[in-house]
Amino acid sequence: MTDGFLVPGPAATGPLAAVVARVAELAGKLGMHHADVFDVHRLSEASGVPADVVGMLLDGRPAGEPDLQARFLQRFGLLRSTRRKPNGRPHTQQEIADGAGMSRQQAGALINGDRRPTMEHCDAIQRFFGVHAGFLTADDTDALGGALLRTEQELLQQLAGREREGAALAGGPGGDALERLLQDHGVRGIAWRAAQLPTDKHRDKVTEWLDMLLESVKQSES
Repeated sequence: MTDGFLVPGPAATGPLAAVVARVAELAGKLGMHHADVFDVHRLSEASGVPADVVGMLLDGRPAGEPDLQARFLQRFGLLRSTRRKPNGRPHTQQEIADGAGMSRQQAGALINGDRRPTMEHCDAIQRFFGVHAGFLTADDTDALGGALLRTEQELLQQLAGREREGAALAGGPGGDALERLLQDHGVRGIAWRAAQLPTDKHRDKVTEWLDMLLESVKQSES
């Protein structure tokens, strides 16, 4: 037992391996170095998963899964060190308490590990730091998969923009480059694939990604 990791966790198989492969394919099409796309420190900051665990999961090696308290403390600490104020200083306990709607004593107890967080605490802290729901609580594999799904969305947008630019330079109709990319990327089969997922939790991940993608499409068209 080290660093709060108790039992072997899942290797990079199933949904995580699938999104890793898709991101790698998109990076190749964009001429990007895989080392940049799969930078463990960037993915750690985006997902909350420790950088060494990110590397293990990307390599398909089993990584330990922390208990809930250890996970919360690790990710709360990461938020405090990486999501700083505009002047570069970390938020104080009082600022976190005020922003999350709790007392300074409550915030201090959570930071020091003297009190186990409730879901309400987690939601309030996540809103204060401006991170997505589940940042403090998701399993390492799910958290990393979510970060990679957001990376995939960004790369799809970049590739769509490149296709539009290419079509404009060629003087031909650009069409809906993003729609074609999504079709090529297997999105037509999402409903069929989602139906085969074992739990609602997994299907919620698909829905979350689609919501983000649809919102970005609306913004690009407005």
